[in-house]
Amino acid sequence: MTVGRFAPSPSGRIHLGNILCCLLAWLSARQKGGRVVLRIEDLDTARCPMRYAEQMIKDLLWLGLDWDEGPEISGPDEPYFQSQRTSLYQTALDRLEAQGLIYPCFCTRAELHAASAPHREDGQTIYAGTCRSLTPAQRAEQARLRSPAPRLQVPDAEFSFIDGHMGYYAENLMRDCGDFLLRRSDGMFAYQLAVVIDDAAMGVTEVVRGADLLSSTPRQLYLYQLLGLTPPEFYHFPLLLSSDGRRLSKRDADAGLDSLQGRVTAEELLGKLAQLAGFHPSGEPAPAAELLEEFSWERVPREDIRLPENLFT
Repeated sequence: MTVGRFAPSPSGRIHLGNILCCLLAWLSARQKGGRVVLRIEDLDTARCPMRYAEQMIKDLLWLGLDWDEGPEISGPDEPYFQSQRTSLYQTALDRLEAQGLIYPCFCTRAELHAASAPHREDGQTIYAGTCRSLTPAQRAEQARLRSPAPRLQVPDAEFSFIDGHMGYYAENLMRDCGDFLLRRSDGMFAYQLAVVIDDAAMGVTEVVRGADLLSSTPRQLYLYQLLGLTPPEFYHFPLLLSSDGRRLSKRDADAGLDSLQGRVTAEELLGKLAQLAGFHPSGEPAPAAELLEEFSWERVPREDIRLPENLFT
């Protein structure tokens, strides 16, 4: 059976881009007769207070995007808040360390983002392996100055997959990414590790998420391989941009649900988003269940979607 999931990060009120992600994930799983899991990705507890998570749950219920397992419902894979699952991430980190693949990294944020550091086309830094070859004495000296962050060694190998929407994608991990962090120096576990452990533990077979995370998939496939876990199918969809071409964020008040709720109904909002996503041409108000017949990944565009200036007027 298909098991999809929503995995929002409650760092503020959800915006149209978050809602589109949840809608596509819900439609893709439900159309296959599958189940949906809701997981709250609140690893950064300072930025993700519980009140935001509680509001997000209310917002999803208002939108009619229900789930079969998660907060408010419970289920066999609880807890459904990442902040409560850190022992699982530590166990995985210990397994990787036992394989001799982890080393302590002492690089500061400024050093990682220095102008001399190699960067990808999308602006992300490619780790140059600075701390990989430190001697035990050098590591001990560095540890006196600052806490290290565990970094995973990557091979000089290509990891590829067929995305359910975007098609073939491949990266050479050493050339295109470099060794990557599994936990920050302050103890917070990295997204790459947490999402792999949680999706595998919760039996997720289908991951729907924005195209900005496409490049993270090869790293996750490497972790699935190292930990002996089965990866899900991936569907990456184009990003929803503001009318002036900016990526939406929770700071965009005009695209946030707090500014829209009260002006539009949930059905109006879903109908317009489905129209922008290419499978509901009329844009007429529609509850999520009525969009199941029209939904098709073939109709969803592969290029980023720009919001019109007056979407609801």
